[in-house]
Amino acid sequence: MTDQFPCGRVSRRGFLGDCGMGFTGLALGAMLASDRASGAETHALPSGLPEIAPKAKSVIWYFMLGGTSHMESFDPKPQLNEFAGMTIDESPYGKGVLESEFYRRNVRDFAGTPRALMAKLYPLQKGFRKRGDSGIDVSDWWPHVGDCVDDMAVVRSMWTTDNDHAAQLQFHTGRHIFDGFYPSIGSWVHYGLGSLNHNLPSFVVLGPPPGDCCGGVGAHDGSYLGPEHSGIRLNVQPGNALPFGSPGSDVFVEERRGQLNLLQQLSGETAITYPEDATLQARIKSYELAFRMQMAVPEVVNLSQETAATQELYGLNDAATKTVGNQSLVARRLVERGVRFVQIYDDGWDAHSKLLANHTTRSKAVDQPIAGLLKDLKQRGLLDETLVVWGTEFGRTPGAERSDGRDHHPYGFSIWMAGGGIKGGTVHGATDEIGFHAVEDRHYVTDLHATVLHQLGLDPREMEIPGRKRLEIDFGKPIDAIIA
Repeated sequence: MTDQFPCGRVSRRGFLGDCGMGFTGLALGAMLASDRASGAETHALPSGLPEIAPKAKSVIWYFMLGGTSHMESFDPKPQLNEFAGMTIDESPYGKGVLESEFYRRNVRDFAGTPRALMAKLYPLQKGFRKRGDSGIDVSDWWPHVGDCVDDMAVVRSMWTTDNDHAAQLQFHTGRHIFDGFYPSIGSWVHYGLGSLNHNLPSFVVLGPPPGDCCGGVGAHDGSYLGPEHSGIRLNVQPGNALPFGSPGSDVFVEERRGQLNLLQQLSGETAITYPEDATLQARIKSYELAFRMQMAVPEVVNLSQETAATQELYGLNDAATKTVGNQSLVARRLVERGVRFVQIYDDGWDAHSKLLANHTTRSKAVDQPIAGLLKDLKQRGLLDETLVVWGTEFGRTPGAERSDGRDHHPYGFSIWMAGGGIKGGTVHGATDEIGFHAVEDRHYVTDLHATVLHQLGLDPREMEIPGRKRLEIDFGKPIDAIIA
């Protein structure tokens, strides 16, 4: 019999026990909470405050590890060809660079002479032309994405402060690695919105993540929000999509179900005893989700269900584009099924030398798959509700490194966004004539975060955690000029 207090009130422990505080009870609670969020016209924040109407439901976030050259992608600078061989201070634009406040305050000094000024200007390694009806200049390394430029807003004035590869962490959390680890943008989305599909995680990571030297999993980590808000890595191979979630081929289904039933019973009893243990509750939720994922994920990554035309659109028939093509098509299938945030890493862009060979290979690998995703989302009517983001940890220097490469360059670089209420065919912000630093409508990386959250119906200022006061720059401001 259930324990009761006077006046017929049920004790907390008895109530939790009757409601089933094991797998089923927790899963039901999570479902009800997410149903309330997804069913409303506006999303409720954890604080319970009213929120703005969302323009997007999901995000697909491409991130190029190593640093893509902005001048040979989405911010071409023909002046580099004209003055190639000169140092920056010898060129007609050197004075503007040297006298800028941003340069004086932010450019690192090496033994009295900034390294970036010592290098000779390096000509563009690829041509460019105007694309789409909007006539936006895009490198010839990106012909397929260039065809989609009328659906994109290119921001050419991003900046950050980390000149090393921990910029990967800073790009996703807004904080320098010396500040420690903070929640990533994907984790904030997960925290603010919850799930639209109870069989799949809300935050999925595809592709090779940053190495430990660069912040490691911090770029998709929940940090103080809790591990339940971290990204979950998936493989795109149907036979090995959840290598961490399988008990092994020698375990029968009946045996596995027996294990889970016992685990559910033990977890339920423990949860009744410790009803306020947040870590325990998170772990039980993760077990329940892992079981459901074992059923759902293999179907998601089974791309044989797609038509030959769709597979061709993503480049699955070409060895050069197949890897990112698989990831991009899986990303579309995930957001179709209610996954909130899909983060796709592509590695290998760190072209300190042989930039021509490096960017030729990497651009080939990602250009068609990314464009295929944009076109596929659009023809399915999903682009309006899916926000696609392309970014990289920083740009690359106007000057040469090792004679045929470019160094890291955080002072000005490009990102772009498409879909999800973004104004297509738009260029916002600018770097100077040689691409050295952002000079017009400059945006720190948290402005990108604020824009993403705004399009999803979230305000970062209403998402503070008690005892975790954030800096002003952490919040960022939506880039209103690119919002339709």
